[in-house]
Parts: sequence; C-alpha cells; structure tokens
Amino acid sequence: MALLTPTAISKTKGTAPESSVLLCLSHLRWNFVFQRPQHLLTRAAKTHQVLYFEEPVYEAVARPFMRATEPSTNIRVLTPVLPEGTAASDAVDLQRMLLDNALASLQYDRLVLWYYTPMALPFSDHIDCDVCVYDCMDELSAFKNAPRELLQMERLLMQRADVVFTGGQSIYEAKRRLHKSIYPFPSSIDVAHFHKARRPLNDPADQASIPHPRVGFAGVLDERLDIKLLNEAAAAMPDVQFVMIGPVVKIDPADLPRLPNIHWLGSKSYMELPSYMAGWDAGWMPFALNEATRYISPTKTPEFLAAGLPVVSTAIVDVVRSYGAQGLVQIADSEDIEEKLREALGNPKDLLRNSVDSYLGTMSWDQTWNGMSAQLSRVSRPSIDAAAIRVGA
Repeated sequence: MALLTPTAISKTKGTAPESSVLLCLSHLRWNFVFQRPQHLLTRAAKTHQVLYFEEPVYEAVARPFMRATEPSTNIRVLTPVLPEGTAASDAVDLQRMLLDNALASLQYDRLVLWYYTPMALPFSDHIDCDVCVYDCMDELSAFKNAPRELLQMERLLMQRADVVFTGGQSIYEAKRRLHKSIYPFPSSIDVAHFHKARRPLNDPADQASIPHPRVGFAGVLDERLDIKLLNEAAAAMPDVQFVMIGPVVKIDPADLPRLPNIHWLGSKSYMELPSYMAGWDAGWMPFALNEATRYISPTKTPEFLAAGLPVVSTAIVDVVRSYGAQGLVQIADSEDIEEKLREALGNPKDLLRNSVDSYLGTMSWDQTWNGMSAQLSRVSRPSIDAAAIRVGA
C-alpha cells in the first residue's frame, strides 16, 4: 500500500461570517454511551459545526472510505472504514487522507481542534487550527489494553494544546504541572433529565418483573467494576435485587457473577435511564480501587442523586472528596457494604432531597460548556509550523 505524504492543512476561509468548525478526535464511539463528549459537543453544536472523528472500523472493503452520519443538528459523526488487514502504519496514513478530505470539503473561518485521545495525533498533527484543546476526561494510560506509546503521545499533545481540560479534580492535580493553561471541569449533570425519575414512571418491560428492593447501577461495565464486591454483596443479601445496566467491554462476560438476584439488563439509551432509575430503591457504584479508577469522576454520582436515589459508593477519590464530604453519598468497602446498602434502602428516597438539590444546583453541562468556551475565547495562536511539531520528527 502506497504511503501518503503529509502536508500542512491550513484553514479554508468561509463565506458566512463567524463560520466555525469544531473537529473532535475521539476514542469513543458516538453511539456507545452518552457521556461527557456527547453532553459537551451537543452544546458546542449551537455555535459550531461539529465533526466527530471516531476510531476506524475494519471491514471487507476494497478501498478505504468515510462513513458519515448526522445524529443531530450541526453534528456529523465520521467513521473511517479501512480494509481488513490494514497495517497499523498504513492505517495512520489512510486516516490522515480521509480526515484531510473531510476538512477540504468545508469552508470555515475558525477551526477548533478538540482531542479526547492523544493517539489521534499521528494523523492530525499537520492540521492548522485556531485553538487546540485536550479534554483529558480519564487517565487512559491506566486502562486495560492501553497502547504502549500513549504517554509519549500525550506529552506531545500537551506541547501542542493551547488549553487542557480535565474530567475531575484528581486528574487535574496529577497533570497540572504539565501545562500552563489547564483547568478542571468535573463531570456534570442534566438535572431536569434525571429529575424525571423522581416521578412515578412505567417500569420498563425487562425490569418490571424484578422484585423490590432494588439496587441499581448504570454505566460501562469494564475493568473498573469490582466483580468480587458485587458477587459478595449479592450473596450476602439474597433478598435484594441488583440491577446492572450497561455494555460489557474489556472483561469476559463469562466472568460476571450469575447469582439469581443479579440482573444484567444490557445497554440502555440515555433517554431510557430515568425510567429504570425510577424503579430503583438505591443506586450504587461498586468500582474497583485500581489504576483505572484512581482519577475517575463518575457521571453516575450526580445522575443517581438527581434521580432521587440514596447512593452508596466505594472510595473513589473524587466521590469521597466531594459528595462523601457533603454527606450526600455513603462510602463503603467490602467490610461494610451490606450495612451501608441496607441503611440506604431503609431511608426514604427523599431524605437528602434539599441538600442534593442545593448541591446540584451549582452545576450543569451548560455551565461546564460555558466555562470551557470562555477559556477558548482567550486563546490566540499563530499558524503552526507543521514540520516542527510532526510526530516522530
């Protein structure tokens, strides 16, 4: 396969005033789980044309092409489709070509380059932009199957980025010395959406037959889940039903505990979540305490609280320091998980409503995006010297 020669891609001036493109380079599928990128970029789409460039898929095709979908107004999801068996080095060149073609088809006055993964840098380091953002939502190097070169790519991205955002306070503290313009923007909440769960709602069909009391979790089920703790809690509390919602990734489904009071209901859409939570008696976050969870700021915490649920969590640092310190979430471990869960189940669901609403009233995804936008408006950068910052140069 012939290699492609990279050239610097400069901004193409638009004819409409203040036409702005936000190009997001992400390791997460847009249609996987509705989380931080989707919350922020749907708000960005009110003032930008958003291109969401995903990791490639490999299919039985003769030549590479770009698959494009438009999930909402001003958002276009771009998925590179590469031939099966494409070598890793060729995949970088092909993604560069497909990305360049996508940008060349647009006219704009301002380009914001927004990274969620440093691993996108090798095929995008030549692109000239007005603002370069690294939204570091997780410590990706600590996740299972992380690329060996990820930390090196992150160092290069830190050099290029004009501004860095972090997905929580702990990860901000770990990285604040790596960049002069770095700001913490912890996980936020769409309060109105999850307040729906405080009202009586029809129980979804796959949950309706599950007896009460119910303890629920909704999120990605991966190496951050404490499988042992889940199994121990369910075994110790056979009268309590544990509802687990979310896709299973990077762990073998065969390793999941299969006790009769554990119910694996699979993935649900963001719009469906309030209906499930309305039927729970408590929420819990059985996260393992490992490298992958050291810096997380779970979006589930404010979502469960907004839904009116008593919440029990393992000792995730950002949860302990914020919600635990405010008395809004009970912190438990393997020694007292049954005690804490039974205490939560014994309390009225609205016991902490006033305190919860007061705390959550200070945060929203709208406020988060507005704060980020304010930082972007302060950035002014010259055109890049593509050869000087090329990965591997």
